[in-house]
Amino acid sequence: MVQVESDPANLSAQSGLPGELQENYESGRLLGFFLRLLIIGGVGIGLVLIALRHPFVGRRLALMIPTLAVISVIVFIIVQLPPGDYVATKVMEFEMQGTAASTQAIEDLRNDFYLDHSLAMRYLRWVGLLWFTSFAPEDMGLLQGNMGLSMEHNRSVNDVVGDRVVLTIFVSTATLLFTWALALPIGIYSAVRQYSTGDYVVTFLGFLGMSVPGFLLAIVLMYAGNHWFGVSVSGLFSPEFATTPEWSWAKAVDLLKHVWLPVVVLGLGGTAGMIRVMRANLLDELRKPYVTTARAKGVRPLTLLFKYPVRLALNPFVSGLGALFPQLISGGAIVALVLSLPMVGPVMLDALLAEDVYLAGSILVVMSLLGVVGTLASDLLLLWLDPRIRIGGGAR
Repeated sequence: MVQVESDPANLSAQSGLPGELQENYESGRLLGFFLRLLIIGGVGIGLVLIALRHPFVGRRLALMIPTLAVISVIVFIIVQLPPGDYVATKVMEFEMQGTAASTQAIEDLRNDFYLDHSLAMRYLRWVGLLWFTSFAPEDMGLLQGNMGLSMEHNRSVNDVVGDRVVLTIFVSTATLLFTWALALPIGIYSAVRQYSTGDYVVTFLGFLGMSVPGFLLAIVLMYAGNHWFGVSVSGLFSPEFATTPEWSWAKAVDLLKHVWLPVVVLGLGGTAGMIRVMRANLLDELRKPYVTTARAKGVRPLTLLFKYPVRLALNPFVSGLGALFPQLISGGAIVALVLSLPMVGPVMLDALLAEDVYLAGSILVVMSLLGVVGTLASDLLLLWLDPRIRIGGGAR
């Protein structure tokens, strides 16, 4: 059984790695750097906000660490709850063979995945808490940007996932911007022109967009592209760039040419729902007494609309930012399978089916981290949008 070294320091010391391993190592190193940057950036933002003395955000920051700790424990336990896993299955296969090679393979598996250690020790090693006691490279975990060793692939999770996490975050961010860019102006128009022909058209399209599943829309667009235009709309890259690990300006441009389809497919349902939310909230704000008073005082309608009602109606958009990234990643897994997208969703599904504890658990924890960071970002935007939150947060 060939062992692939999971220690980044030893990997970097090697020369002449095979092409596929070198590609995986480069992408895994990029992912580890991204995770460390996300953790360090969160800590830095927290220190800055504490220095600025925002009690509201301070309470949110105080909840982030225990929240992530509880999530990591729950994920680690739930992923291992089903009887057996990939390693246990392989151990049973090797035991049935009964050869000297199978015995050595079983010993290698026990050493690689610390099967002889307790569940608590494996959790501490996976999270990276043991590294603070030994500072040994093999004890590096999630806190150090090392997502563990994949059971199914017998390689570092960073290498298996590679730049899929970065591409997933890019597509999710583009989908979020697309959703907001369409939902905000259409929702405002629908509220201001209530019961007009345009309002009815937007309402009908909104219900239609909320009813059509994303994977079905992806299939329809793939058929339309192949049948009517003779082009393939699946994937995020052209064939000549799909197998090229190095990033270049041409590859980035090619990504921008292909990313519009998954963005439209993933963002259509969310856009339709947000239009309805924006319309309902803005109509509620427009009926409040302060709007009538401002109109009576001669405030210009457009100035009044964007200075107060629209600003307060944005609160539901901003408050839902934290849950949007995990929803886009988990909900877009089927779309990614249909469109053959190199994203995290298909890898996570395969890991759950194979009961690959470290691969599935690490991806779920990263998604939870994105949700927590998104919640913090939404809190910061709410502080900027709504002065009532700042006043309420500073009252204690």
